Amino acid sequence: MTMNITVEQPVNASIYVENAYQGNLGQDNLKLVESIPWVNWIQTWLNSLSLTTELGKDYELKNCELSLRLTSDRQIQSLNHQYRLIDQSTDVLAFAATEADILLPQDITEPQCLGDIIISLDTALRQAREQKHSLIIELAWLSSHGLLHLLGWDHPDDVSLQQMLGKQSELIKLLTS
Repeated sequence: MTMNITVEQPVNASIYVENAYQGNLGQDNLKLVESIPWVNWIQTWLNSLSLTTELGKDYELKNCELSLRLTSDRQIQSLNHQYRLIDQSTDVLAFAATEADILLPQDITEPQCLGDIIISLDTALRQAREQKHSLIIELAWLSSHGLLHLLGWDHPDDVSLQQMLGKQSELIKLLTS
């Protein structure tokens, strides 16, 4: 991870949340998911990040947009198969809009599209139960993971995975402070 994104002022982010879930999560959990302040979470994280990623050039992240889609195992499996050729469900997919070798102009005036995060609510609930923590914690974990992927973080090996997990922990702590 070698690209610096500097945040010298609050980031103006347009965050689009789509709940496209069609499954059997249960009313209590659906209400819980609907009560999550997704926009506040992501805005908080963007404002706190001064990251090193892989675009190869420093630029200031002032205006950006991204989408977050909540879905089921069946729907995320279809997307995983279509775009990654992996025919199984997963917890989170992140589709970054900018590739690592593209240099961004310094004077961007339009919002920079960071990309799309897709989370399976079915898998999130299953993982929350396995980890013995709340669905909210699991969704914070998955959405922060997806956001870091959009900003160029990756985990091809154990060292980079541990770095990414550490950054996720820092981001999640921001939600409780």
